[in-house]
Amino acid sequence: MSRTLASAITRSASKQTYYTIRLLVDRPLVDDAYRAYAYFRWVDDVLDAEAASGSGWGEPDRSERQSFLDRQKSLMDQCIGGAAPRPGCAQEAMLVELIQNADPGDAGLDAYLRHMMAVMDFDVRRRGRLITQAELNDYTRDLAIAVSAAMHYFIGHGAATPDDDTRYLAVSGAHILHMLRDTYADVEAGYFNVPREVLDSYSIGPGAIHCDAYRRWVADRVQLARTYLEAGRAYFARVQNWRHQLAGLAYVARFEWLIEALERDGFTVRPHYDDALTVRTELRMAWLTMSRLASAQLATPSLLPVARRGRE
Repeated sequence: MSRTLASAITRSASKQTYYTIRLLVDRPLVDDAYRAYAYFRWVDDVLDAEAASGSGWGEPDRSERQSFLDRQKSLMDQCIGGAAPRPGCAQEAMLVELIQNADPGDAGLDAYLRHMMAVMDFDVRRRGRLITQAELNDYTRDLAIAVSAAMHYFIGHGAATPDDDTRYLAVSGAHILHMLRDTYADVEAGYFNVPREVLDSYSIGPGAIHCDAYRRWVADRVQLARTYLEAGRAYFARVQNWRHQLAGLAYVARFEWLIEALERDGFTVRPHYDDALTVRTELRMAWLTMSRLASAQLATPSLLPVARRGRE
């Protein structure tokens, strides 16, 4: 069984994700939620580890990473197709068991797996080269669909949820901020998050972090992320499972502090953001989350009875 490994990987990688799953995911789906997060955490770490080993991100290294990812995609396709392939390691067993346990009447897990695999595939292909705005938009869209699908599958499974494009905006805004936060580390690893069109228009390189043109681009991205997060909060207020609401609002609050940090710094990104690790920041995020949840429930008093009809 892969449940112990999946739980350990999740807890080591993200305490917030670990406790969100432990406390808010539908009880029968907790182990699979850990598998879903931990499997792709492992895949991402494997793909990044080769760059950290000093081999760089040239063609030979890209070929090795692509071969690894192609195996994972093949394993996923075989499992989704109903086959029972033999996993090559304990981490691959997490994927096999996750798909074998899936609800055949719900397409949410399939959407999560396919779109998250697309995110991994793009990361392999984009390392060491500039990307276009269209590619960046597709990248964010894939991640937003994947994370949103996972939340709907694992939290309040089967409960009614709004079915419109606003369901992806919270994750899209968070992803924009996540890439800004990781700018220094990404540039060092060969991931350039500024579109080629922006670099060409200002005649700058992807590492020109402190120039005025780069800061203007950051300011535009921060404003877009703010708009998306606000729309995301409005979306979660319409979700009819209170645990899903709470998870979504906590997810939004997790990134809001970064908007304020970037504004205070004049939209110059930092190498590190230790603000997120302080008790004060965590308490503030918790207070914002709970106050917004309370407001949403006061506005929609039927939320709790509706939520009980979902899978607990």
